[in-house]
Amino acid sequence: MPRIRTVAAAAALACVAGTALATAPAQAAGSVHIYKVYYDSPGSDRGGNSSLNAEYVQIRNSTGSAFQMKGHTLKDASGHRYTFPSYRISAGKTVKVHTGKGTKSAGHLYMGRSWYVWNNGKDKASLYKPSGALRDSCSYNSTRADYKMC
Repeated sequence: MPRIRTVAAAAALACVAGTALATAPAQAAGSVHIYKVYYDSPGSDRGGNSSLNAEYVQIRNSTGSAFQMKGHTLKDASGHRYTFPSYRISAGKTVKVHTGKGTKSAGHLYMGRSWYVWNNGKDKASLYKPSGALRDSCSYNSTRADYKMC
């Protein structure tokens, strides 16, 4: 009889483990991450504000609730840095962080720079938590496209 109990216990354990594995994807929490880097704005790079603002990094909140970005930083490989002001990304939404100047609005933030940040062929966008820990990064190495989906 001890063998029957062992087999029954193993079967019950396998059933419970299978249930836990099957439900894990449905319980995935999502993340706040770099979604897109538009590194080569259309036209020639002459430094006009509209051209600068066509260069951006898009951050996506794929969690189920709003997320406060205050204190997070966005950096390129050369060390250009943007620190987020108080800004909430709603669940399932994105925010574009434009290189140039502009007024903060729903879905749009501005670095306030007067020259380009993201190199046209190769660079790395990194998003850091207020603590300094890396939250996410996205590298690209191509001149065949103007943007990279991360």
